[in-house]
This record gives sequence, structure tokens and C-alpha cells, in this order.
Amino acid sequence: MELKTLKYFVTVVEEKSITKAASKLCMAQPPLTRQIKNLESQLGVTLFERGTRPVKTTEVGQYFYQYAVQILTLSAHAKSMVNRYKVTDTTVRIGYVSSLFYWKLPELIDYLRRNINGIKVELVECGTREQVEALKLGKIDIGFGRLGISDPSIKRTILEHERLLLAVHNDHALGYYHNEGIYLSQILSEIIYIYPNTPKPNFSTFIQNIFSELDLIPQSLTEVREIHMALGLVSSSEGVCIIPKSASAIGIKNLKFLPILDEEAYSPITLAYRSIDNNEYIQQILEYMSDF
Repeated sequence: MELKTLKYFVTVVEEKSITKAASKLCMAQPPLTRQIKNLESQLGVTLFERGTRPVKTTEVGQYFYQYAVQILTLSAHAKSMVNRYKVTDTTVRIGYVSSLFYWKLPELIDYLRRNINGIKVELVECGTREQVEALKLGKIDIGFGRLGISDPSIKRTILEHERLLLAVHNDHALGYYHNEGIYLSQILSEIIYIYPNTPKPNFSTFIQNIFSELDLIPQSLTEVREIHMALGLVSSSEGVCIIPKSASAIGIKNLKFLPILDEEAYSPITLAYRSIDNNEYIQQILEYMSDF
């Protein structure tokens, strides 16, 4: 059983589609299907339920998936560690979502550079969803994100529950609640801009899930490319937008930021790393954040 075969299997499980998995692996669908059938033949079990859309694993298939992920993670980690022995300095590759630069991420990166001897920091912008695969493949060593994506090979620690704010135009009627705040039930008739429009799950699906948890149905959710575009539209009196509190530092004119009073209206800021890692810098980050 080859590592590439395990990678094919894991990709099909995570994409829930042979077609999507083949596209992601840059290969045709028939060879991928043959590889999966050959794997099932080697194991003597059926890994996927036949005729289901999206593709679903059997019970034994889900069991095998957990071990396949661990094997691929260990392989990537071993390769990464061997490569590190070739250099004198330690390079820590940090994946991040861009909105965290309005949070405490710059101070944290500066702290690492100043307090861990011989460390080099490389920054890699990637969404929370992409960070999981990047960690497995050794492309990054830690990831800072906003989504609680579950994966058996990844540990995730919540660093902070950041409150959400509603951005409105200065002249919007909701500006009256600037000091006291509003509930999400008060904005259901508004045009609400959400972002980004990258592959799901992302921050826009996170916002939609908050409405669902509260049994609220907004009349108009409009997805745009990024936070700056969303706030620019609000600044032009085109609607409203929900953002993390730290992002209110973005210098766009004509905006007011209202506290959102629903208990569910927060964004978890997470630190993710491989389950098998126990590096000094991870402990340094956790200690630093506990005193921040």
C-alpha cells in the first residue's frame, strides 16, 4: 500500500466526491476510481457506500480514514523534520487569515522573533480550511484562523472569543443604537454583506451558521470577495456588514460600529498545529497569549 494511494483515499473522503477529488489531485476520474477499488481489494473491505451523493464512507471506511490521516501526517512531519536538520536555524511557517493582522497577530509574531533564539518566521496567507491540509503536508507548522474545523491529526486551541460588531453607515437609522448595541433579529430586513467568497467553509458560512443557530432568516445575504469590499459598500450606504471587533480598526470613512448583543455573536480565534508536535514555540505562544 503506497502513500499516494492513501492520499487519494483521504482526498475522496474529504471532498465527498470522486470528481472533485480528481480535480484537486490533478488527475482524471477513471484512474482515481481504479485506485480506490484496488485499495478496497487489498484491504478486503468496502470503504465507500455505493450510489450515494455526496460520497459517504462505510463504517470501516471512516475507521480506516482516521489511520490514513495519521500515516500521511507522520510521513509529512518526518520529511519536514529531516529537512530541518539540514539547516542551523529553525524556520517556523505560520499560516494565517488576513483579518488577524487587525487582531494581536503582529505582536505575537514580533514576540516569537525576539524571544526564541535562532528562529526564522515565514508567513503564509491561507484560509482556515486550507490550513488543515497545509499542516498535514508540512507546508506550515502552525495556523491562526477563525473556524473550528475538526480533524483527528490536528490540535486546535481557542486563543480568544472575539466579539462581532455590525458596521453601518453614519446616517443609517441603526446608528441610533451605537452605544447600546443591537440584536441580529433587528437586521433581518437589511442587505447584509458577508465575506469572503472563497471555498467553503469560511467566515461567510460561519456568519450564516450564527443566524441558523438563532433560528433567524435574513432576507438578503450578499457574499463579496473580502472584508474591505464589504465595508466599502457599507460606507457607500449599500447595506450593513458583520465583522470581528478588531477589524473596526480598518480606516474606512462614514462608518459606525455597533456591538451585537446576541451571546452567539463571537468569532473564535484558534491556534492549530499537528497533534504529534510538541515544539517550544507552540508552548511559548500559549504562555504568551495567557498573559496578553
